[in-house]
Amino acid sequence: MVEPGEQLPEEVLALIFRHLPLRGRANAARVCKAWAAAATCSAVWHDTNISCECELEGMLPPHLFACLDHIHNLRLEFEPSREPSRRAATELLTALAGRTPGLRGLCLECRGEKPLFDSGRDVLDSLHALCGAAGALRHLDLRGLPFTLDDALVLQVALGCPELRSLFLDNGTLVGSVGPGSVLELLEACPRLRALGLHLASLSRTALEALAAPDRSPFEFLALRCACPEDARAPPLPNDAWAALSRRHPGLAVELELEPALPGESVTRVLQPAVPVAALRLSLSGDTVGPVRFAAHHYAATLRALEVRATSSAELDTALEELAARCAELREVHCFCVVRASVLHSFRAHCPHLRSYTLKLTREPHPWRPTLVA
Repeated sequence: MVEPGEQLPEEVLALIFRHLPLRGRANAARVCKAWAAAATCSAVWHDTNISCECELEGMLPPHLFACLDHIHNLRLEFEPSREPSRRAATELLTALAGRTPGLRGLCLECRGEKPLFDSGRDVLDSLHALCGAAGALRHLDLRGLPFTLDDALVLQVALGCPELRSLFLDNGTLVGSVGPGSVLELLEACPRLRALGLHLASLSRTALEALAAPDRSPFEFLALRCACPEDARAPPLPNDAWAALSRRHPGLAVELELEPALPGESVTRVLQPAVPVAALRLSLSGDTVGPVRFAAHHYAATLRALEVRATSSAELDTALEELAARCAELREVHCFCVVRASVLHSFRAHCPHLRSYTLKLTREPHPWRPTLVA
């Protein structure tokens, strides 16, 4: 215990203050000189979460602006449908563009109602400026943005962020505007990129070949989202290109997310046997049984997570039992439709590494919660 009048060491205060929101840090900095020194030290600001919705008024007092230089990893939440929240996010990103050459990681997350179609232009403009100034940026996660991302942003990232290690563009937009050409330029400009998230239409055979080049740094993770009309029209990525990529990077894990916009003929083009699929998420408007059986036959060695949103049927139950018997390395399986008891028994019996599952035998109120395996 600290005796009355005794001051906690600065490093202990910093450990406490790093968990405070911005307003709390500002209040702490006004208490005394010792607290001010602790509240503004780099240890407090290295990893920072900011919610523009909770901290609109006086979000960043002037005496804390210098602390922006200490931020290495930032997670920024805002509500784009509310103009004050969006303005606060834009102002902060603009300030970061001018103040933080040391920024290493940035994750943007939108909350609240879906915004108007063009309401994100101001945010994207400030993000564009930030990517032009943050030469040390290594991780950029834009999956939480509902806005349409475009070639100009990707090319700015390629030009301004040569040290990039991960980039996630596989967001919930209804329009795919990032072309394969800009992705190829990104791969050439960022040779140490090891994780990438894209819409299917943004990926090409040429990009797969670039990733499989002999002098390429190890590539570890690829997330592909198939959710918009451009994805449905995308040309197939041939099996031999996937096989070459898997040989070059034997540790590569691919996450596939197939949504209702993808018709059946496109599904068969996406599910190539040589893709090292580690996570498969199926939310198709058409046949789901075929893709589940395909995964059972071709992804047994790599599949770790399966998510299925479909209508209950005896055929689907049989396909799930077959997959359970073949995919012994599964860690998670989540099926958002009622299944028969034998499906649950199959996964429990054949998948010894199973950590959680959603396999309901009777209809229950939503949201369905997963069962954790002890």
